[in-house]
Amino acid sequence: MKNRISSLVFIILQRIRTKFYDALSTGHSKGRVTKIQPVLILGDGNIEFEKNVKLGYFPSPFFFNGYIHIEARGKISSIRFGEATHVNNNFVAIADHSSITIGKRCFIGTNVEIYDSDFHGIKISDRRTSSPDRARPVVIGDDVFIGSNVKIMKGVKIGVGSVVANGSIVVGEIPPGVIAGGNPARVLKAISTSA
Repeated sequence: MKNRISSLVFIILQRIRTKFYDALSTGHSKGRVTKIQPVLILGDGNIEFEKNVKLGYFPSPFFFNGYIHIEARGKISSIRFGEATHVNNNFVAIADHSSITIGKRCFIGTNVEIYDSDFHGIKISDRRTSSPDRARPVVIGDDVFIGSNVKIMKGVKIGVGSVVANGSIVVGEIPPGVIAGGNPARVLKAISTSA
């Protein structure tokens, strides 16, 4: 009985947190999405969810003490989630001046970060400005599995059916049907992409 009451309290608290983050969100999104963890949606750009996208997972780390951050900053920025993609807790995606496209049926682990931009320059005089020339689209193909704690940087393309190992930093193209890992991520071996 005690476990059942505790579970009910956690569910109620999480729903309150989710509504709070919905109220803080200033961005607009298109499509229906299942929010299991609180989600903050920001920016002037377009955010689109195809059907059966799920954001957050229970039980999984950071469920109660984190949130998902999705931001299409500029008016021409866009982020798109393909059908039946599942995103775990503490996910971050920021499209500053271009786009982030995530394919269908992807699995994305905890603490994954995806950025289309460097956001600012290296020189001291450039550190307070954001420029479109520092941004390049990110494209993640269908059926990609991204492990936890992965960072995907501007201009990255990940091919259909590939796997990115935990803790990797992806700065270049990953071909279809491979396992890639490391810092920077490199192809470790080919895998079968058939069902």
